[in-house]
Amino acid sequence: MKRYLWIAAAAVLMLSTTCVQAKQKPPEKAAALIGAVQSEDQAGESEEENNKTLFPRFEFAFVGDTMPFYDDGKMNIFYLADQRDGKTGYHPWALMRTEDYCNYEDLGIVIPYAESAQQQDIALGTGCVIKGQDGLYHAFYTGHNDFYAPKEAIMHATSNDLLNWTKIPEDTFTSGGTYSDDDFRDPYVFYEESEGRYWMLVVTRYEKNGVIVKYTSDDLHTWKDEGVLFEDDMGYGTNMECPSLLKYKDKWYLAFSDQWPDRVVHYRVSDSVSGPFQKPEKDTWDGNGFYAGRLETDGENLYVVGWNATKIKHDDANDYDWAGNVVVHQLSQQPDGTLKPVVNTKVVDTMSHSADVDPVAMTETVKKLDHGYQFSGESYELVQYEAFDTASRIEAEITGYDNESLFGISYAPDMENAGMLTYLFDVKEGRIGFYNTNTIFDADPQSYMDFDFSSGDPLRINILISDGVATLYVNDLVALTARMYQSQGLNWEFYSIKSDVSFDNIRFFN
Repeated sequence: MKRYLWIAAAAVLMLSTTCVQAKQKPPEKAAALIGAVQSEDQAGESEEENNKTLFPRFEFAFVGDTMPFYDDGKMNIFYLADQRDGKTGYHPWALMRTEDYCNYEDLGIVIPYAESAQQQDIALGTGCVIKGQDGLYHAFYTGHNDFYAPKEAIMHATSNDLLNWTKIPEDTFTSGGTYSDDDFRDPYVFYEESEGRYWMLVVTRYEKNGVIVKYTSDDLHTWKDEGVLFEDDMGYGTNMECPSLLKYKDKWYLAFSDQWPDRVVHYRVSDSVSGPFQKPEKDTWDGNGFYAGRLETDGENLYVVGWNATKIKHDDANDYDWAGNVVVHQLSQQPDGTLKPVVNTKVVDTMSHSADVDPVAMTETVKKLDHGYQFSGESYELVQYEAFDTASRIEAEITGYDNESLFGISYAPDMENAGMLTYLFDVKEGRIGFYNTNTIFDADPQSYMDFDFSSGDPLRINILISDGVATLYVNDLVALTARMYQSQGLNWEFYSIKSDVSFDNIRFFN
């Protein structure tokens, strides 16, 4: 990438001579941009205030591993509440609920961790919720205790209302020495109708490899080990965390997240619940800004629900930490059975209020179109806008690029370069990358997705911005989520680097 350094120098010169001065909002502290959803009292201050959020978290905790459960017309998102309070116990289960994926109800902590370090579940881990044949709701979760051997066990609780849970400690079970004592977690349970019994998937290790094992039960209280269902097929020996397995239309889909080295969500496809599970040519939906995605369906649509992490010290320039904000992708089944991430149709319906937004700065060589802008390709060019104050959605169509083109969308830009929060479409490298540095030509992207530009087709982009998080969708084929604390605190822009390209049919929604 160093071959592009001379372009960066040209960009500085071009900006100093051809751009009008943009009005720039002052940067805000990252802590104020983490994206906590307001409480009901706070939200009621103004009926006209836009309180929609696309990537929610609530004030008392960051969102760790999510456990989506669709019931009675609502998506219930149970999650590990990362309170970061320094207590011995950690990660109680909390619950948020939504119908439109833009407005979320905070239901608080619903399953607490144990009160004593002498108990198995002094820390709670990932699990799942189902409605049993007995009419009760059942939660299966990981009980984790660093002072125990084994450290991890599968535990059980029941409820009548999803809010008040009764733990059943006598149903607790461990690997029994067959699998790893320290990695035995993330249960996922469903009722397998063809067999008339329940299946449970558990993440563990067997013969030095990461595996997902299968247990079965007739009553949700006692479980039988049925052996390995799926083992790591990527050659890493990684733990395949937070698995989910469900049938959607005519296919079975197994999803999981690799604990190392890439930390992204993968999926496999099968015609049978028992496999074999085939790896698609493109087996990921998003980059490493999206983790621990679990599959869930409302009977019509398929979703994958995960989280975007905070950054170390809440600094945009740093690496990802753990836990942050909820991210929900809708998945579209293709004719060949593969799944592609698309903008949530309920979000599009809700975020449908068109907004008139005019640029505050534009390079003189950029030509204004009826609904967009044509970049000349002479040097570095931009069309810059003021910061977003509320959750927003942007649509645009990118055309006219060639096989050497470089262009994108940048947040927190100054007037001398693209800024430190940048989506870069690198046509020659066949990649869409997110960079959290203003020296993008001398750095690796923090997140990226491979993309085939060879057709030259228009790139239809949809960008969701909310609560210090952004997701870019391209042609209903890939998504790229990124943590950007300052995405709603500083200006942003469309830009081109010595590339003749058009951003057209630009529309803004809130």
